[in-house]
Amino acid sequence: MCLGLTALLRGQATAPVQLPGELRAHVKDERFQIVTSVRGLPLGVRDGMRMLWGSQTLDIADPGAAFQASGNADPNLASRRLVAAGCSSDHCLVYYELGGRAPSWRVVLFYWTPAATRFEWGGTASRGLVKIDDVLNAVLSGKIDGPTASW
Repeated sequence: MCLGLTALLRGQATAPVQLPGELRAHVKDERFQIVTSVRGLPLGVRDGMRMLWGSQTLDIADPGAAFQASGNADPNLASRRLVAAGCSSDHCLVYYELGGRAPSWRVVLFYWTPAATRFEWGGTASRGLVKIDDVLNAVLSGKIDGPTASW
């Protein structure tokens, strides 16, 4: 059943995916502090990304670092690269590039506290967002597409 759903989703054009109303209002009022490296993300968020990706390791490089970009299939490099991230008192917003033959950009939002972490929302973003404020504006203005078949 999951394979059929995945095939169905891949065959459809993606449409913007809005944050649910209460979550959107909450995120809009939050102050996201810039996170400049993968190690700067809370451990729970790093574990959440690893689980979302179905990976044994945290398969993401720091901003500007080498990774498996288009045409670079070095298995020793991460398949993703962090572009921008920010965390508030209870959420972390992460924008990263997914390498491969057809590079793409993803945005994920995690609820995070020292006691619990959970994936709340995500989708496909456009290329070229540079700062966490750019990412947040894209999220709040409905410029994120979804669903995505791969994270």
